[in-house]
Amino acid sequence: MSKFRQLSLAGIKTNSIKSRKSKVSPKDFAKVVDPANAHVTGFIDSLPRILVAEELRSLVRDIVNSRRKGKPVIIMIGAHVVKVGLAPILIDLIKRDVVTHLAMNSAAAIHDVETAMWGQTSEDVAANILDGKFGMSKETGDFINRALVKACTETNEGYGEALAKKLLALKARHRTVSILASCYQARVPVTVHAAIGTDIVHQQPTMDGAATGEMSFRDFKVLANSVKDLRNGGVVLNIGSAVILPEVFLKTLTVARNLGFKAQRFSTANFDMIRHYRPQMNVVERPTLGHGRGYNFTGHHEIMIPLLAAMIKSHYNKA
Repeated sequence: MSKFRQLSLAGIKTNSIKSRKSKVSPKDFAKVVDPANAHVTGFIDSLPRILVAEELRSLVRDIVNSRRKGKPVIIMIGAHVVKVGLAPILIDLIKRDVVTHLAMNSAAAIHDVETAMWGQTSEDVAANILDGKFGMSKETGDFINRALVKACTETNEGYGEALAKKLLALKARHRTVSILASCYQARVPVTVHAAIGTDIVHQQPTMDGAATGEMSFRDFKVLANSVKDLRNGGVVLNIGSAVILPEVFLKTLTVARNLGFKAQRFSTANFDMIRHYRPQMNVVERPTLGHGRGYNFTGHHEIMIPLLAAMIKSHYNKA
């Protein structure tokens, strides 16, 4: 015999499932796609209307509605977004007037420049670091560092604008897949946010810390100018930046609010392969506290971002 008494369930009151509130029914289930008649809209409609799939639809609606109201859609990217080949997807959204500002860390700018100029990027770090050759590509350092010094002393341009103009002036062979060049051509602000000492161009003789800092600071103010318009609509997407851009965004937001701009009631979303502290706090939660909505999507960029873009375009096509 057990020493422990068990509570009797004999007096439990039950109720009918027909009157119970439930969250899922077959109408919400995924639909089977027929490969013989496959099309993007059909695939998107086949996704279940449950949890993250439905949240992704909600984010898409926020993006589309924001642009229809003339509100900003700001995309912030880390370097991995460029490395996995997503430039054409983002450039298409830029050309369609979906994206109103694109911010990147300086590693992303390096990959963009290397791809546009020489058709290759993402060196083999493990192979090259053994003998001190990692990050010593002369052409990359010369292009970026000299462009920054020249623009810093001769113009009031920022980091992103200076690189974009140089790519176009030199008619970079692969400029059609350059996010920097495409933004400039579309008159969409493109900003680069550097942390000195984190990138390969910082370890080369042409590096000028004063110019790099000044150019990045100018771009901080350009981004703040876009952030100030996040009011009663607007969306900020952080794609693959774990530290730099979440921190920069939070500071531009507080600058805008400190100056009296009512940057509130907008949406934010973080896309990354794993969840990090800063994007969660500085993009998803804190900026939308008390208003707006923050989303978090976990998955590989090379799958999630083409899906997001397809859903945005499908939404426009249905309208």
